[in-house]
Amino acid sequence: MQPEARAITSTETTAALQPQWQRDDNLIALLAENARRHPDQVAMRERDHGIWQEYTWKDYLDQVLCFAAGLEALGVQPEDIVLVVGDNRPALYFGMLGMVALRAIPSPAYPDTTPEELEGQLRREKVRWALAEDQEQVDKLLLIRERYPALETIIFDDPRGLKGKEPPGTLAFTDVVERGRARLEREPTLREDLLSRASAYDVAALLHSSGTTGVPKGIPLKHGNILAGVRNAAAAGYFREGEQHMAYLPIAWVGDFIFSIGAAVALRFTVNIPERQETVLHDLREIAPTLYFCSPRAWSNMLTRIQVGMDESTPFKRWLYRKFMPFALELERRRLNGHQPTLAERLWRALGELLVYGPIKDHLGLARVERAYTAGEAIGEDVFLFFRALGLNLRQFYGQTENCALAAAQAPDEVKLHTVGRPFPGVEVKIDDTGEILVRGENVFHGYYQNPEATAETLKDGWLHTGDAGYLEEDGQLVVLGRVSEVVHTAQGERFIPTYIENRLQFSHYIKDACVIGQGRDYLTAIICIDLQAVGHWAQENGVPYTSYAELSQQPRVYDLIADVIARTNKVLPQPLRIRRFVNLHKEFDPDDGEVTRTRKLRRKVIDERYKAIIDALYSGQTSIDFEAQITYETGESGLLKRTLTIRDLPVEEGA
Repeated sequence: MQPEARAITSTETTAALQPQWQRDDNLIALLAENARRHPDQVAMRERDHGIWQEYTWKDYLDQVLCFAAGLEALGVQPEDIVLVVGDNRPALYFGMLGMVALRAIPSPAYPDTTPEELEGQLRREKVRWALAEDQEQVDKLLLIRERYPALETIIFDDPRGLKGKEPPGTLAFTDVVERGRARLEREPTLREDLLSRASAYDVAALLHSSGTTGVPKGIPLKHGNILAGVRNAAAAGYFREGEQHMAYLPIAWVGDFIFSIGAAVALRFTVNIPERQETVLHDLREIAPTLYFCSPRAWSNMLTRIQVGMDESTPFKRWLYRKFMPFALELERRRLNGHQPTLAERLWRALGELLVYGPIKDHLGLARVERAYTAGEAIGEDVFLFFRALGLNLRQFYGQTENCALAAAQAPDEVKLHTVGRPFPGVEVKIDDTGEILVRGENVFHGYYQNPEATAETLKDGWLHTGDAGYLEEDGQLVVLGRVSEVVHTAQGERFIPTYIENRLQFSHYIKDACVIGQGRDYLTAIICIDLQAVGHWAQENGVPYTSYAELSQQPRVYDLIADVIARTNKVLPQPLRIRRFVNLHKEFDPDDGEVTRTRKLRRKVIDERYKAIIDALYSGQTSIDFEAQITYETGESGLLKRTLTIRDLPVEEGA
């Protein structure tokens, strides 16, 4: 690492900032304790070719230490950064903790990261080693190595397509483990040595910001930060020991590291890994987790799946659904407003649980979920109410990578539609004079990787400046409005946050993405990306023909459908901030095209530049525009998609 990085990772600096941390309170020590106290308890399962392969805590520790010993023999030193890329696999989790045991630093990347983006990460972090899931990721890294020869060794997990014809500089994960095992047998003191190296002050993972406004920033999280965040959340009842957890979220996302490694090791979760991303929903039913988190978008997709399934089910099942669901939705809406169910309502609810709600939860794999969460953006009221009406105690929480994703959450008996709950024990939250949310606690990181300027802007007097605008209600619950940097004004001086309006448009499962425009303009407009699954199903049910996303997006009746969604959103907005015109884009916003991040946050500068002609047409009175959009295929090749796009006006209603 460079000198700037060492200032972030040094034990002396961290000890001064966090004198209460104990050096031996770290992930490796906790893993060893689990292996000692609960050697035969299942720590991790992976579904492989339909069969669940189990690893006990003893197995887990063995894999970590053997990999660490083998990796060190390859030349990995303390504070070296190692790339990790691929979908959720036991070897990748074992590998990351093996790096941590050496005091090296895992730097995970999203599996669909383009070669160009990945090369930038390797160069910025001077990466010389990589751990990859399979041949697809190895091929990507080999392509990068042609331009970045500093990448010395690529370790792979899945040998399919590679075994027996390994390219130079590549090595199987199992080979590294076996080399390490042989070394541990030769060196009797090495095992205890590896167990003693890690410190609470060390960096356990180098994660990254979303990069909505430029190059992603490196965010080093230390053992002490992660464990403080997990324990704060556990103290609030957010986690419990022994949870059944499904690891399916990207390993590069902070939530997966905190849930699948941090909380799993600290609280002895059983981590269940689906066979493939395509089988997640099927495997979920077999796993039957007790803890389940997914984004508002994923909850919305699940609701769409339920609605499509009910439309295609038998007449009797549809009758039961339409008899019981409206009752449950209205009862939950009233409960959130303080209503106590009557005896008759409780009896009817119990019957619905037997006939409708329970079977739906069982079909989804959510029958055993006791703690269901959502975060990342605002969730639609209809989606939120639906899952709570099913009997899931779905709650919202709030956090960022910089605070280990754990800052505040709703208590089970204090759920409100518009808040994210109270700060966790050990976390302080306040609002500054500009309306920005500030956070302080042991879970807050100590600075960006090699970026002292960004660190100075974000960390001031011990407070993390989150960049989010919000306020605290009288009862202490936090309301998040959007990014402070996105507060803009219309030509008339009306203040608004585009993401606030966009999130509410996306409450509809018919809209996958929305970009609201209006800064310095006389009125607001929107570029809409429809949701192919939801709108496609609606089109089939309503006799609207189409052969492609582009054709479906431009159907007049689809425009009517989206216009109704926007009109409902407009009703809750002040008159000057209502959307006047919109266009349905003939393609989705795509991370490979640079329009959204891997977590689907808009890159506004890219959208403003790429769709300037459409934006100009929205404000010039045109009713249509011929437009060629850039698209990137799965092969990495690019092309153009040309279409005549309709621009639709919305009626202007007077009033507040």
